[in-house]
Amino acid sequence: MFFLQMSGVPGSGKSTLTKAISEIFDVVIVDHDITKTALLEKTNGSLSNQIAGQVSYHIDWSLIESFLIQKHNVIFDSPCLYEEIVEKGMHLAQKYNSNYKYIECINENFFSVNDRLKSRNRKISQITKFESYDKFVETLSKSKRPPNSNFLIVDSSKPFDTYIMDVVNYIRDKG
Repeated sequence: MFFLQMSGVPGSGKSTLTKAISEIFDVVIVDHDITKTALLEKTNGSLSNQIAGQVSYHIDWSLIESFLIQKHNVIFDSPCLYEEIVEKGMHLAQKYNSNYKYIECINENFFSVNDRLKSRNRKISQITKFESYDKFVETLSKSKRPPNSNFLIVDSSKPFDTYIMDVVNYIRDKG
């Protein structure tokens, strides 16, 4: 059993890679954008984005824990911009004897990422673009990783077939 945390800025390819992984492994996906969008829709915008984010993360973690208790492989599709997200993921994986995995999608091409953001079917919780190159670089630099070196970084600006087998092998590795 494994718990995989995806990471990367919006538009970096996390959800695309998550979907591909789900076609290879039997997994349950907890997508933060879906949780946050559902919360924003139900409250008709009466919650601030910050409060909606906090509440939706609480819901995400409750779902993740429930699925781990049931012995499911779980993927958490969310940026990892806060230490507590990584810490909580590692804690739950250990608590439920699940192999902890972390994959970060990195695409440092500002124009490519913004094109992806503009062309996707956007949920209301998702950004449409990075307002500036500086904001993009700042968000890239805020990504948090596990304190050990047991994580995988993929260059998601490259063709998918150049890294998918690395991803599969990383997930299969019990270490």
